[in-house]
Amino acid sequence: MSDVLSQDLSRALLSDMVRVRRMEEKCAELYGETKIRGFLHLYVGEEAVAAGSLRALDAEDAVVATYREHAHALLRGVPMTAIMAEMFGKQEGCSRGRGGSMHLFDAARRFYGGNAIVAGGLPIAVGLGLADAMQHRNRVTACYFGDGAVAEGAFHESLNMAALWRLPVLFCCENNLYAMGTALERAQSQTDLTAKAASYNVPTLAVDGMDVTACHDAAQQAADHIRTVGGPFFIEFRTYRFRAHSMFDPELYREKAEVEQWRTRDPIRAFADRCLSAGVLDENDITAIEEAADAEVADAVAFAEAGTWEDVGDLERDVLTPIPEGVR
Repeated sequence: MSDVLSQDLSRALLSDMVRVRRMEEKCAELYGETKIRGFLHLYVGEEAVAAGSLRALDAEDAVVATYREHAHALLRGVPMTAIMAEMFGKQEGCSRGRGGSMHLFDAARRFYGGNAIVAGGLPIAVGLGLADAMQHRNRVTACYFGDGAVAEGAFHESLNMAALWRLPVLFCCENNLYAMGTALERAQSQTDLTAKAASYNVPTLAVDGMDVTACHDAAQQAADHIRTVGGPFFIEFRTYRFRAHSMFDPELYREKAEVEQWRTRDPIRAFADRCLSAGVLDENDITAIEEAADAEVADAVAFAEAGTWEDVGDLERDVLTPIPEGVR
């Protein structure tokens, strides 16, 4: 435990991780009850990355995420009620029930998605960074993506452009070792992902993604660099998801023993134990955090249950149609 880690920050980091874990565990349960349908990609095991790194950002910064984005949306400030209603497909959801699990969005909080396309968020982040640079705004755009995205052309194009134009983009690679069901070493000849970013003259860090304080410190260092020195920064968060790729995934590509070994490094349990050992938090603090998270989840589910379906008359709302010939 770092000597400079305050009691308030310790409580906040632990609370963030517990809130994410409890919300997602409930989502898995609701999925089994068919109250949540469609695709559902859970973040269980990776909570330290979002909890640590997002605390390094300011309100005016922007966040772009992947389809595994529940944690990023919640910790960016999107109310759990709006997230859960979106999961249910209710119009009170943050995307009016039209996006579901993979397309959470909240422009007011500068949370620009949820993106179902692998690496699809990187060019968006570069665009946001370019806009800030052109307007001379001292902001950071944090873009989250998995190790699978590093094999996509959009990754290389985005890193290259961000480096050439010195754009204020924080590239956050959540390397959980598997792109869906393909192990990293079976898909990429260079498994040190920082080396790929460094080839574009982008400064890099590799960090233990199961350690929330390490994630926080790395993101703070990177954000400070972007604000003061300028240009992009790349962090590889080396983490692991405890659950399958999605609720549809039979998970036949990795051994159960491997998953159980990683579970011994549970970021929530590890950080709670460190807080207790250091005397920063006590058992009552941890119990209060867990009870608050459970109450928030219960309220969110009740809100979603009570939500309303969009009227069928709105089916074509926001759908652009071609202009008929002769009208132009």
